This record gives sequence, structure tokens and C-alpha cells, in this order.
Amino acid sequence: MQKVTVSGGERLREGFDVVTGGAGFIGSHISRGLLQRGRSVKVIDNLSSGRLTNIADLKEEFPESFEFVEADIRDLENVKEQLKGAKVVYHQAAIPSVQRSVENPIGSNEANIDGTLNVFVAARDAGVARVVFASSSSVYGDSEILPKEESMQVDPISPYAVAKYANELYGRVFSNIYCLPCVGLRYFNVFGPYQDPGSDYAAVIPKFITRMLRQKPPIIFGDGEQSRDFTYVENVVAANLAAASSEAGGVSVNIACGERYSLNQLVGKLNEILGTDLVPVYEDPRQGDVKHSLAAIENARDLIDFKPRIGFLEGLRLTVDWYRKCF
Repeated sequence: MQKVTVSGGERLREGFDVVTGGAGFIGSHISRGLLQRGRSVKVIDNLSSGRLTNIADLKEEFPESFEFVEADIRDLENVKEQLKGAKVVYHQAAIPSVQRSVENPIGSNEANIDGTLNVFVAARDAGVARVVFASSSSVYGDSEILPKEESMQVDPISPYAVAKYANELYGRVFSNIYCLPCVGLRYFNVFGPYQDPGSDYAAVIPKFITRMLRQKPPIIFGDGEQSRDFTYVENVVAANLAAASSEAGGVSVNIACGERYSLNQLVGKLNEILGTDLVPVYEDPRQGDVKHSLAAIENARDLIDFKPRIGFLEGLRLTVDWYRKCF
């Protein structure tokens, strides 16, 4: 964890933004959104799941206002050094898979709880104005109550979900005790360009799209009637920027579109977009997966002025177009 590789704008002027996990799927979109709005951005990523190809264009397009640092959030002293002079931290770094956390709970805890605590401590010590961090709808567990409201009792059923809820508790503590406003965003099944379909732990939409582009049937774990509030990634970028400019602190809000589709419906929509007629292959359900997910998003509207801009079907078409070009 000692090695640090720096590229891009080397010495950013004080007041830059930091995106941890900024070479990952969501983090790279946030970084791009900030740069396009005139912000200077430092990306911190250990490249365990992030990829330099996700941010290669940022170094070229924004050479004076973009910096990449290869570093690990589990290294507290390094994180402290990298956050000196930062204004806002967008904390996205994590081991992002429910299934991976079930297989390796110790590794999940080290990255997702210890690493997040390091980021909060470093942000506090650096005098950062605000931390916006990624939480997850997985904190709700497998409750049959729909939609999921932030006032519901949480019931995490995987180590990943436990970690995300622990992050929220730490965010509340740091907001209240240390006067460091922290806002948690409970993401609901984010999808879009740059999402890696190749991993064993990849999200369902990129896996489905890339298989179906090769005329292969999608694989569904379970009966396909499990439903999700699929959220296009640009909505998540908008939510992060809204949270950063809000007055909220010590809270966590749902980030989604407020509508749900089953995996069988997803396959049907993809068949329509792709002009295919592929029938899914059904396999046994996976441990730790929830059956249904649907978000109530009124709190996000009221507390951080968030409204989804791109609906599921439009986002799905945009995503298919990207994978057609890139895969």
C-alpha cells in the first residue's frame, strides 16, 4: 500500500474535489461530471476494480484540473496526505459486490468499513467542507414492504449491506460530533456506460446486454420475477452534485427513479431494443440477494433537491448504444 502513482495535474490548487474510487464505474462518471462543470478533481483509486481506461480521456481533456493518484483508502496516512486542501470528498471506493462480501467478509469489512472510516477521519483533519458517500439499498434487506422508505428499520442480510449501514452511522456521528456534514446516498441498482460486464460479480444489466449482443441468452439466478429500481448513472451523478451543494448533513437518502422492473421484464425490453428474441436461462438463486426493491424518493427531493432526469427505458437505450460501440 506504500506505492503511489500520480498523473495529470500533479499539484492542484487548493479547493479541489476528491473522488475516491474515481476510476470505477460510478466514480468515473462523477469525476467527469465535476470536471465538465469547471471543478478541479483528484481521483484516488487502488485499481482493484477501477480501470484507468475509464478515466483516460479525463487526463487528456482536462490536463490542468485532473489528477489521478493510485492509493488505497485502507492506508490512513496516505489518505490524509491526499485530502489536504480538498473542498468536497465524493467517497465511492468500496468492494462493491454483495456476493463477494458473502465469500470474503473480512476483506469487505477492511475496505468498506475501515476504509470509509479512514476517509471520514482524513476529511475531518483536512478541514473538508462536506463528504458525500455511497451507501446502498441493500441496507433494507429483504423486507416485503414497498416502497423502501428511509424511516424503515434496516435489516442488512449480507456483509456488504452491514458495511454500508455502518458507513451511514459513522456519517451521522461525524456530522454531529465533528461538524463535518456527511450525506449518504442509498443507490438502487445503478447502470450505464463503463460498467464492467466481465467480472463474476458484475451487475445484471451489463451482463445481459453483452451476452445478448453476442446472441447468447441472459442467465437469471432465480425465477426472474425479482424486481429492481434500476437507476441510470447520470441520475446518480446529479444526486452527488445536489448533495454536495445542499445543507443536509448526517442523513442518508434513497437515489433511484421510484419505479421497478422485474428481470424478466428487463430481458423483454432488451429484446425490443436489440431486435432479438432470446429466452433467459434460469439458475438457482444466489445467497444474499433480495427479492424486490423499489425506492421512495421524496426525501431526496426535499433534503438535497434531487429529481431523476433520465428514466429507465431511455437509460437502457443509451447504455445499449454504448456497449454496441465498445464491445
